[in-house]
Parts: sequence; structure tokens; C-alpha cells
Amino acid sequence: MKSHKPKKIGHSRPQLLSPVIDSVISSLGLKKRYSGWQIVNHWPDIVGQKIAEAAQARRYEDGILFVKVKNAAWRQELSMQTDSLLEAIHQSPHGKSIKQIRLA
Repeated sequence: MKSHKPKKIGHSRPQLLSPVIDSVISSLGLKKRYSGWQIVNHWPDIVGQKIAEAAQARRYEDGILFVKVKNAAWRQELSMQTDSLLEAIHQSPHGKSIKQIRLA
């Protein structure tokens, strides 16, 4: 009886999924929404641990990032830092989707 060896497929390198995912999301017309939610997910990495402990990005909608702040003092502090927060967001991948920050 003749043994069957499995066919070897070409030795290709593994490909990153992120470009494929980005392409699919763009083709579905979801790029802005996806980008906004990426900022929500990466909020602590963008603003740093200290701010992330006091303020949490909760949602994204139509270019607006909604951030829940733990108290009025932090809300006042972050309202004065809105421009620098937006600058940090815009420098991160997917950050251009954020046009405004709303603190609550």
C-alpha cells in the first residue's frame, strides 16, 4: 500500500492581520467608527496612568470622545488640558477620528 504524504504548501511568512482588518473595515464603511473605538480602548496608553485613573474614555460617537471623570476637580483640570489631550490623541494611530472631547 502506497503511503500518502501531505502536500507541502509554499514556505510563506505569516502576515499581519491588522492591514487586512483595516482594509475590510474600510470597505464596509466603518473606518471612522472603528478608529474612534480604538482610541477608547487605548485611552490609558495615550493619556498615561495618572489621567486614566481619574478619567475613563467610555464611548465614541460622530467624532466625539466621551470621557467620564471621577470628580469636579479632575473635570476642571482636564478641561484646561483639552488641547494637549487632543494633540496626544491625534498623534496616536486612529487618532484623527476624534474631533472633540466631552467630559462628564
